[in-house]
Amino acid sequence: MKHVVLLVLAVAPFLGFSQTSEYTITSYKIEGVKAPNTHYIGEAWLNPILLADADLDYNITKATFRANSTLDWHKHPTPQVLIIVEGEGYYQERGKAPIILKTGDVIKCEKEVEHWHTATKESNVTYLAIYGGTEPTVWTEVLTQEYYDQVAEKLKKN
Repeated sequence: MKHVVLLVLAVAPFLGFSQTSEYTITSYKIEGVKAPNTHYIGEAWLNPILLADADLDYNITKATFRANSTLDWHKHPTPQVLIIVEGEGYYQERGKAPIILKTGDVIKCEKEVEHWHTATKESNVTYLAIYGGTEPTVWTEVLTQEYYDQVAEKLKKN
């Protein structure tokens, strides 16, 4: 009993210095939740890292797409910035040639510009998407597996 009392007396002063949970902490390292196959073919995970609110007018979402996944054409009511944190992905704006984005690349898509982005045929891709406001993404057209395959073949030759 004497040892228990001594232990409690020795530990008690440090209890006031323990870390509290007064902060909201998220992590981009968390994969997130598997997204429903609504606007893409394949597998994808989403992690809403920060959400816009009255004081913060932008969102940061981590997205991970498995290789050989397609994402539909869409646009946003604000500009969108993509930061590729791992892997390789395709990116294309309507009327422009598709490109490959690699780890470390950062690209900005202007507001209301129709585009699509997803993993390459051979590589998963993980990116951070930064975009404004609370208005939802506008999905404009299904990107077919055939079109995706054509892009993959064209970019493989380059």
